[in-house]
Amino acid sequence: MKDFLATPSRATANAVDWRLYLATDDRILNLSCPAEFFAKLIDAGVTALQLRLKSAEDDRFREMARILHEITSAKGVPLIINDRVDIMLEVGADGVHVGRGDQAICEVRKLAGDRIIGYSVNTMDHLRFAVENGADYVGLGPVFATGTKSDTGPVLGLEGLTRLAEACPLPCVGIGGITATRVGNVMGCGVDGVCVISAVLGADDPAGAAAEAAAATSASESALSYSTSRLSSLKKASMNSWRR
Repeated sequence: MKDFLATPSRATANAVDWRLYLATDDRILNLSCPAEFFAKLIDAGVTALQLRLKSAEDDRFREMARILHEITSAKGVPLIINDRVDIMLEVGADGVHVGRGDQAICEVRKLAGDRIIGYSVNTMDHLRFAVENGADYVGLGPVFATGTKSDTGPVLGLEGLTRLAEACPLPCVGIGGITATRVGNVMGCGVDGVCVISAVLGADDPAGAAAEAAAATSASESALSYSTSRLSSLKKASMNSWRR
């Protein structure tokens, strides 16, 4: 049987460093120099970036996508566009992230080709759906209560996050209410990284906050050596279960 997990887009997602995944919100629309702002955040330790704008007009969204894509390309960091497959294709971004109320994964794949597709997961059923329908990575959350997004589903907590991470055969990041002080505990659940929004964008010193969060992901790596080995075995078993 062909390994349906071994696709070009999944190989790409597996190669991404997801440790500090920054998602934006509408507050970046007020930046006077977004290129400089995000260049500093990447230099501080952001390893992947998602452009998420809920109130921007299409032209403004495209403008911001082009600016960020120029920076991420130069820095070697992937740019994921939230929801908007059309803008992802137009600017040449690396992928798109969709939620349960957005366009179906199979329809997105027809447009996205081999680009990365991410999916938001809150339950085991969501996770199975994501894997079987061709998502390349998943965001697991909300881990903690968050005011950034209102359509997230029940809070998972660390135990719920661990259960999903152990069952997930794809790269996965924890999202929702994650601050720098919580990064170590979240990474300890077996995820590949953390997705942050307000912890960085809402900080008085965003670059400093990004550096602190990045340091926390790195500091947790040595403590996670046993956990990572254990989860690797669990995920191999999980891959076999998805194929049945």
